[in-house]
Amino acid sequence: MKRERLDKVLANMGIGTRKEVKQLVKQKLVVVDGTVATDPGMHVVPEEQEISVDGEPINYKRWLYIMLNKPPGVVSATEDNLHETVVDLLPYEWAIKVFPVGRLDIDTEGLLLLTNDGQLSHNLLSPKKKVDKEYFARIQGRVTETHVQEFARGVELEDFTTLPAKLEVLSSGEISEIRVTIMEGKFHQVKRMFVAFDLEVIYLQRIRMGPIRLDESLKPGEYRELTDEEMEFLKAYTQKEGPAQS
Repeated sequence: MKRERLDKVLANMGIGTRKEVKQLVKQKLVVVDGTVATDPGMHVVPEEQEISVDGEPINYKRWLYIMLNKPPGVVSATEDNLHETVVDLLPYEWAIKVFPVGRLDIDTEGLLLLTNDGQLSHNLLSPKKKVDKEYFARIQGRVTETHVQEFARGVELEDFTTLPAKLEVLSSGEISEIRVTIMEGKFHQVKRMFVAFDLEVIYLQRIRMGPIRLDESLKPGEYRELTDEEMEFLKAYTQKEGPAQS
């Protein structure tokens, strides 16, 4: 395990700035393994040692993996001058550490993963991995079996032709409801695929990314950490050269 400075560990957990942490140590409010810390620069192994601040134990985690049900009107970024960001929805001690894995459009809802694990994020976003993303959508216009076949062949857009996509029609009418699974995640891709057939996406929600499915108990704006089982599925999935065959 990696040894780190005590003040850095506590600052990274949102306890305070490095300067504020030094004051806490000076006030004898920081305890490591039952002994009052006297040096903010002492090296600790936070995963293995018991650390408390003002009597409250610190639950240290080096890596964070968070599932967020992104609401509309929030941008998939760590900072923005005009809009609320996805990290603004999180507790401060998480918000200062994580970043979104990819992005959802500002008006798109649903599953967004956030982490501080750069390697996992890279694997999920790498075109070589072909991580599939599943969406539920409402479409202005009638979606038919013809569209299903066209999506399966790949849709020709102005700047590229999409990989074959799986389109499932749940209901067809003036307003159609569909599920669609794509391999890429280009800007406005799902919307552009339907525009190519003169159809308009009026509601879009991501419900799955690779093996991780949106927890239906999470209301828009709510979040939770991934379970150990979800993490096992995710890491096994991203070690493959492409999506698992079902």
